[in-house]
Amino acid sequence: MNYTAMDMQQLKDEHARVLAQFEDLKSRGLKLNMARGKPGKAQLDMVSDILKVMVEPEQCVSDGLDVRNYGELSGISAAKRLFAELLGCRESQIFVGGNASLTLMYDTIAKAYTHGLLRSEKPWAKLDTVKWLCPAPGYDRHFAICQSFGMEMITIPMTADGPDMDEVEKYIKDPAVKGMWCVPKYSNPEGIIYSDATISRIAAMKPAAPDFLLMWDNAYCIHEFDGDFVPFPDILSLCEKAGNADMVFEYASTSKITLPGAGVAVFACSEANMEYMEKLLTIQVISYDKTNQLRHVLYLKDKANTLALMKRHAAIMKPKFDAVLAALEREIAPLGIAQWKTPKGGYFVSLDTKEGLAKRTLALCKEAGVVMTGAGATFPYGKDPHDSNIRIAPSLPPVAELEQAMEVFCTCLKLAALEQLMA
Repeated sequence: MNYTAMDMQQLKDEHARVLAQFEDLKSRGLKLNMARGKPGKAQLDMVSDILKVMVEPEQCVSDGLDVRNYGELSGISAAKRLFAELLGCRESQIFVGGNASLTLMYDTIAKAYTHGLLRSEKPWAKLDTVKWLCPAPGYDRHFAICQSFGMEMITIPMTADGPDMDEVEKYIKDPAVKGMWCVPKYSNPEGIIYSDATISRIAAMKPAAPDFLLMWDNAYCIHEFDGDFVPFPDILSLCEKAGNADMVFEYASTSKITLPGAGVAVFACSEANMEYMEKLLTIQVISYDKTNQLRHVLYLKDKANTLALMKRHAAIMKPKFDAVLAALEREIAPLGIAQWKTPKGGYFVSLDTKEGLAKRTLALCKEAGVVMTGAGATFPYGKDPHDSNIRIAPSLPPVAELEQAMEVFCTCLKLAALEQLMA
């Protein structure tokens, strides 16, 4: 029965029943973690044979280059070709880095502060104010980067098609607005795929700031777990056609394709941006791990083979998402206290409770032994204006543990809702 339709006596009876369930769950001494979107052990085991693909010295040569030695700042050609095929851009637009795209994203913004970007009048550190557009709910690590540099973050509401472009186009008239985060496919945490119309509007933007930086974090570009691969537009060519070739930096990695701790990350940008960034990066690094780049080329081979590998990941991931969604449909859907997205890819389920329930729900979960992403983390400054969004990360626990965790979560959400309604 819908909780909001219950009278006070019904609420008290239901509260007593759910509280008894909660106390029973607490007594089990559970220690379950759903805080971050980490691949599970079965996924890591599945791809650990990548560690065996280079065992002989002669395998360490790519296009005549010995990858064990110094050189090739922007990465080996074979890795550039592979990522250009995956992202749909030109090989000349690819820079191959270390294992983390987050490092590359942070470094791009750090360069803007210390040296300025290609079209900057001065380094951002010398500006009075730097403002940044943050579609939300969004990725907490993006917001942490902004906060670490003292940016003024502006929340942009997310729609079913991506960021609210009317709001974006209003704010970019301010020359102090220097950039925007975007996760265009299976957005973190809502699993939204930006519509073609939204992407076209983004590519055609005319910001007042000449060095406006579109941070295109394509983290889940081939990460379907339900259904076939969904093609995506090449943002670099769209920006180029709109006269904005130098506005965008795109990021991707193999973190959830091979081994997160030993993957390969890239950024893609215009050739002019590439030349500028290489001049700065050559002071910082001789080259990234080319041996690991070649290991990934030999293992992944090409786009078709990589997509086949992602199907194997999907076979592990889908039952976990099914377990989460089944629990929500069975336990929460009839009660009128929350709604959620049903994603087809990515690593999260985004749930919105009735206003004012997220913090209390997650506090109860922690008390019962289930750790989840903190309430508010999906908004700038960690402040959810409605205290309602909860990011569920199903990927790490085995299905049996996940079912236990969802039993705890649903019980805690019920208890929080009943407390509020009774008050």
